Amino acid sequence: MTDRNLPRHHVRPAAGQWCNDPNGPLFHDGRYHLFFQHNPADAVWGSIHWGHASSPDLVHWTDHGIALTPTPGGRDALGAWSGCAVVDESTPTAVYTGMDREDGIGSVMLARATDATLTTLKAEPEPVVPGPPPGLDLNAFRDPYLFTHEGTRWAVVGAGHRATGTGDVLLYRVHSLTDWSYAGSLLDATDPIAARVAAPATAWECPALLPTGDGRWVLLLSLWADSVTYTTSYLIGDLRTEGEGLRFVVASGGMLDHGRDFYAPTALVEDGRTLLWGWSWESRTEEESLAAGWAGCLTHPREIGVHLDGTLRLAPARELAALRGPELPPGAGLPPAYEIEVEVTALLADSEVVLRLGDTVALHVNPTRGTLVLDRSGAPATATHPLPRTDRAVATVPGGVRSRLRVLVDGPLLELFLDERAMVTEKIYPAPEGPYTVETVRGRAATEVRGWTVV
Repeated sequence: MTDRNLPRHHVRPAAGQWCNDPNGPLFHDGRYHLFFQHNPADAVWGSIHWGHASSPDLVHWTDHGIALTPTPGGRDALGAWSGCAVVDESTPTAVYTGMDREDGIGSVMLARATDATLTTLKAEPEPVVPGPPPGLDLNAFRDPYLFTHEGTRWAVVGAGHRATGTGDVLLYRVHSLTDWSYAGSLLDATDPIAARVAAPATAWECPALLPTGDGRWVLLLSLWADSVTYTTSYLIGDLRTEGEGLRFVVASGGMLDHGRDFYAPTALVEDGRTLLWGWSWESRTEEESLAAGWAGCLTHPREIGVHLDGTLRLAPARELAALRGPELPPGAGLPPAYEIEVEVTALLADSEVVLRLGDTVALHVNPTRGTLVLDRSGAPATATHPLPRTDRAVATVPGGVRSRLRVLVDGPLLELFLDERAMVTEKIYPAPEGPYTVETVRGRAATEVRGWTVV
């Protein structure tokens, strides 16, 4: 019998146990490769390795087990933490955080693929950056991410200042993968927009700097506050030369995902688009995860960019349409995995349409207000996260007459996209079951609904 509480189309360790941050997405030799933080011994965080999966099409993934193992007595003895991956002189190479101390301060290390399938990454014995620049009293130094600007390769590293309790993004010029030089701060919390949008945070984790294709850049920051991980922010702005380095000049920003089960995204920059993956953690208790034998998975790949008006664009990767199987009309019983698309046209101001997934989940769409409300009061979260959850999550986009909602569900994992401008990611246990319905609950609206079983 199918376990409805188990994601089947998302990257996660085939052997179960713990999964967190996506790492090092790479397209190499005709396949997409995606790594992730993994504890092979238990369904809780600890003993962090890199797991590995690959796909020819971003839809069908093959698990390859453990790719990178901490080195006993080495600079990553306490964990191979997050980072990115590049192809260096034809060799796929992980650029990651080696951890050998307990205070969150890591080193930047390299691990090179030993074969064409990338099933094993062999760590270099010495780090390329052994620790933070001298004179900085930091509570975090981790998560390198490489990017190229005007023909020069750079790297950002997430950091936080102990004295001020604020985040920072440190910048390095990468002359070669084995030769890095510190180039100052790319952005810190003295920036007024960053201080408002990417706060509170005692450190900024997993920074990722992404080109938009029109000269601007998107900076992603995962917010860590005194050991609590809670959300990810985005900032849109420009890169400007400043001395021997760069400075990120922020124009706007906001919350990247309005759900409660999304964190630590990383990206793969391709010609014409950028793909994004996040970590979807658990909305249930640690005891429930231990009983199930697994915790955490990665999201579906998403496309991130900007609309013509300069606002953020967020959409499921176009390849995911290949998962659509038999049509699923309103009133049909929900299978373990499915996609539903609802287009709403308000015929009166403030009209509201609700998509009900069984008896436990309701998705309210109001085009005039530009709102999407996830009401999960029929299946409340049981997680004991330090930040208490409400039963509702709200995403807001510019209001108008029409709204388009895409809903991708795989077992307990819901990924919602409103007008390609806002997304909501939540895990819901038990996974929604029963028929789905669409109705206008206020005002008057026209709706177009399509659904598919995911196969």
